[in-house]
Amino acid sequence: MEAKLPDARPLINVCDRFGFVPDLTHYLYTNNMLRYIEGYVQKVNPGNAPLVVGQLLDDECPEDFIKGLILSVRSLLPVEPLVDECEKRNRLRLLTQFLEHLVSEGSQDVHVHNALGKIIIDSNNNPEHFLTTNPFYDSRVVGKYCEKRDPTLAVVAYRRGQCDEELINVTNKNSLFKLQARYVVERMDGDLWDKVLQPDNEYRRQFIDQVVSTALPESKSPEQVSAAVKAFMTADLPHELIELLEKIVLQNSAFSGNFNLQNLLILTAIKADSSRVMDYVNRLDNFDGPAVGEVAVEAQLYEEAFAIFKKFNLNVQAVDVLLDNIRSIERAEEFAFRVEEDAVWSQVAKAQLREGLVSEAIESFIRADDVTHFLDVIRAAEEANVYHDLVKYLLMVRQKAREPKVDSELIFAYAKIDRLSDIEEFILMPNVANLQNVGDRLYDEELYEAAKIIYAFISNWAKLAVTLVKLKQFQGAVDAARKANSAKTWKEVCFACVDAEEFRLAQICGLNIIVQVDDLEEVSEYYQNRGCFSELISLMESGLGLERAHMGIFTELGVLYARYRPEKLMEHIKLFSTRLNIPKLIRACDEQQHWKELTYLYIQYDEFDNAATTIMNHSPDAWDHMQFKDVCVKVANVEIYYKAVHFYLQEHPDLINDLLNVLALRLDHTRVVDIMRKAGQLHLVKPYMVAVQSNNVSAVNEALNELYVEEEDYERLRESVDMHDNFDQIGLAQKLEKHELLEMRRIAAYIYKKAGRWKQSIALSKKDNMYKDCMETCSQSGDRELSEDLLVYFIEQGKKECFASCLFICYDLIRADVALELAWTNNMLDFAFPYLLQFIREYTSKVDDLVKDRIESQKEEKAKENEEKELVAQQNMYAQLLPLALPAPPGMMGGPPPMGSY
Repeated sequence: MEAKLPDARPLINVCDRFGFVPDLTHYLYTNNMLRYIEGYVQKVNPGNAPLVVGQLLDDECPEDFIKGLILSVRSLLPVEPLVDECEKRNRLRLLTQFLEHLVSEGSQDVHVHNALGKIIIDSNNNPEHFLTTNPFYDSRVVGKYCEKRDPTLAVVAYRRGQCDEELINVTNKNSLFKLQARYVVERMDGDLWDKVLQPDNEYRRQFIDQVVSTALPESKSPEQVSAAVKAFMTADLPHELIELLEKIVLQNSAFSGNFNLQNLLILTAIKADSSRVMDYVNRLDNFDGPAVGEVAVEAQLYEEAFAIFKKFNLNVQAVDVLLDNIRSIERAEEFAFRVEEDAVWSQVAKAQLREGLVSEAIESFIRADDVTHFLDVIRAAEEANVYHDLVKYLLMVRQKAREPKVDSELIFAYAKIDRLSDIEEFILMPNVANLQNVGDRLYDEELYEAAKIIYAFISNWAKLAVTLVKLKQFQGAVDAARKANSAKTWKEVCFACVDAEEFRLAQICGLNIIVQVDDLEEVSEYYQNRGCFSELISLMESGLGLERAHMGIFTELGVLYARYRPEKLMEHIKLFSTRLNIPKLIRACDEQQHWKELTYLYIQYDEFDNAATTIMNHSPDAWDHMQFKDVCVKVANVEIYYKAVHFYLQEHPDLINDLLNVLALRLDHTRVVDIMRKAGQLHLVKPYMVAVQSNNVSAVNEALNELYVEEEDYERLRESVDMHDNFDQIGLAQKLEKHELLEMRRIAAYIYKKAGRWKQSIALSKKDNMYKDCMETCSQSGDRELSEDLLVYFIEQGKKECFASCLFICYDLIRADVALELAWTNNMLDFAFPYLLQFIREYTSKVDDLVKDRIESQKEEKAKENEEKELVAQQNMYAQLLPLALPAPPGMMGGPPPMGSY
């Protein structure tokens, strides 16, 4: 940039392009190329003129050149950057002519007016006029410019633009609290008030002082005052608010008589400084007395509240304060005497009533001529027992109102002060008393003479009866109960007579009660609880003959017999068994342990299980063999059968077979045998087992066989084994084969034979030389080998007769060749000859039968052939009678001929 260029235009283009405008300007100015500066600003880039001007000012260029340069561009020149460049160098006045030209041309650009305003402020050329009249400048910008030069001008600028925050800051900073207070009051902005009244505002006290002393007293606008008061209330500054309101209201300002402000002053004092309230009440007249008085009461400023109500002639509210808050009935009475108003006396009376001064309250109610609270008066008088005063009050009330409660209470009050003649006189006069309720109440209060008068007058015989009972007039009570004819009344009179031991009268009543099923038990319990057992039984016995006697009477008498006259119980049960409630009587007999009677009742009620159980559990008293048998066959629980078996086994073993025979069809015989076997008493029930052996039960068969073996009764044993096969046959056979009696061993062989153990049977029979048994066993076995072995055994033993018998008995099993061979080889042909003869005879007969069968079959075949031939001949004969099957005529083979065609 040090070269001396003959032509600066290339340099201008490069610097403009790359933003080196200040450097370019400096170069051109130092080289005295002012013509190029003008050309650049005017023709190349007028928008960079502010940068050019700024550099020229830095290079201390003459102002005339700069002004001319600016004016040559004028409207093309951007104002804001130009102003910034000049302001940074404190050369704003340089732009005065340029800005005035723009304003004269009608420019409303805020930057033009901002710059012009700053110049006017700097030149102190009536700046207040500009700041208040110019509508185009930016208040914040100009105000900020003014802060260091003249804070009051800054306040003017900020006020014009309502720049709250800036105005507050500048006034705080420069202690312009009077201006600040005036501005905030005029603004009437709640948020602004909140801001300046914040507790953290260190200037709040100075601000408040100026508001109270200057701003609000100067204000004539109710809205501004209202906004200020509201702000103080919102900020919870009651003491400051009081100062404010005192300044406005008490110092003869335009708002001294303002209704709302007076209310607010007193209310604020109530909340913040109660010591001032009474003074305000006395000095102010235009406030809402009722409302403020209520607030004072809520704030517990009772004397102030009383003064307020009294000032506004609100006597009822005033006396309420004395009564409810100050709690001085004496002052309230004095006040009532002074004002002499019925409503006031009424309030005093109610308070006296609440405090228990009943007589005084009644006197006050009479002075107030107030009958509206008669219910409260009645209740309080009864609690305080001042019935003489109550009578006076009720007589006064009765003159104004016709209320059943009043007349009823008057009768009651007469009764309480024992004026019975007045009661009789009153009920004869027209009245609206609820006599029934009055009578009941008199009865409850034990005023029986008065109650008697009422009940007799209204013919309430039931209540009259119980009232006479209370008066110990039992005969009259019975007569009244008879007229009432009510179960409840009869009971009350009856129980009273029992308590008084008037049993004759009690029985009269009782006979009218026990005919009712629901009341019978209650009467019985009442008598019993008092130990009157004989009288109760007498009553029940008398009740049996009543026309309306029911099951309950018979049952209850049975229960009583069970408890107190057991000797009469069984007779009673048998006589009236169909009219008894058996379950109830069962419970009574069970409780009193009358087992015989209990058993009888169970039988009557078809509770045979319980009857049997009772008999077994209490046999000394309840057992009878015939009865027990009858019961046992009817029980439903099978287990009872076996309990009965155990019972008889222990207590009546001699009758056990009789019982078992009766139960035979219902018993599990196996279980009975097990019971007797465990008890070791099988022999005891032998007759029973013989009787039931026909059922072929294994346990019974084995038990009987065991007894027969013990008794060596082989005949019965053989009969048992032969007729009943359901037992352990092999076990019995093994037991018997070693028995010392031959017949027992024969039975063992017989059992083996029945079980199909042929070899064991034969061996056992051989051992005992029972050869016939051997032969029969072989014959029944159907085993050829066993039979032939037996023949060999007889030959070896030399038993020729047995050989011949065996051939005969085992004829079907022995082969003829074996028999002949054994007989021939052992010289026993003579003993075999009967067998041979029979064998030859049998086979000869068989051959004859075969020949006969053959001849008969041939005849049948021949007859069958003849029948077939006859059948064929008959078929041929019928065939000749049928028409011949001739062929069809020509033309008929292919179906019907065509119908013709065109």
